[in-house]
Amino acid sequence: MKPGVKGDAEKPRWDLLPYDALAPVVRVLTFGARKYSDDNWQHVPNARRRYFAAAMRHLSAWITGEKVDPESGENHLAHAICCLLIIFWHDLHSPKKSRERKRYFKI
Repeated sequence: MKPGVKGDAEKPRWDLLPYDALAPVVRVLTFGARKYSDDNWQHVPNARRRYFAAAMRHLSAWITGEKVDPESGENHLAHAICCLLIIFWHDLHSPKKSRERKRYFKI
């Protein structure tokens, strides 16, 4: 039998994602959707600034030894990853906000 051919060498490698590390991120997003509503994070005023502050709070808690967020029961790093994904989403969808980010972060 002749071997099969698939032209996927240059395509994104979704199989490289660490799915066991993504599960807590999905649980944090689910927790947020239950607490607020689905996709509420898309409509939060000053989202970049606020989610950056939230990411830093979660990272600070984690680096000082608190591994689990007491409210959600999920790892602080999963919360920080969610915050960064939200900031990234806003960056991708709001070019005007990228200019504001430069002013805020002095870059």
